[in-house]
Amino acid sequence: MANEGRERGGEWSESVVSIRRCAAVVKGGRRFSFNALVVVGNSRGQVAWGYGKANEVPPAVEKAVKDAHKQMHRVTLRGGSIPHRVIGRFGASKVLLIPAHPGTGVIAGGAVRAVLQAAGVTDILTKCYGSTNKLNLVKATLDGLLRLRTRDEVMRLRGVSL
Repeated sequence: MANEGRERGGEWSESVVSIRRCAAVVKGGRRFSFNALVVVGNSRGQVAWGYGKANEVPPAVEKAVKDAHKQMHRVTLRGGSIPHRVIGRFGASKVLLIPAHPGTGVIAGGAVRAVLQAAGVTDILTKCYGSTNKLNLVKATLDGLLRLRTRDEVMRLRGVSL
């Protein structure tokens, strides 16, 4: 499901998390439209999600990818994992992200896995609590990744030096 694409001089991986069909009942029958949720990243700490709607699937995915490139975020990583344990929240969804030793792999469900792999995380443990809505899980995972701080950042913010 992951497509490789070139955008803005870098190598971006696009992962379609979900495609949903919506039906509007009209005089002649049902008119279908599609929603696409896509995660885009460069596997080196940059990641974003996008949401697109269209009357057919390919244009919906294209719109979602375009939307994702508009809201790219940089994520703090340490090696192939994350610096510390963190909980990401969005709506009724909570995602617990726990750093893991090299060789563990990405232990996560579909929506969370897509975000972590797009960001370049290779070793992590995760657990989802509350709602398992894919859109909210993607947003909660990104919230958790954006809350990460390195030791140097925390020391600088607190005005402490060793």
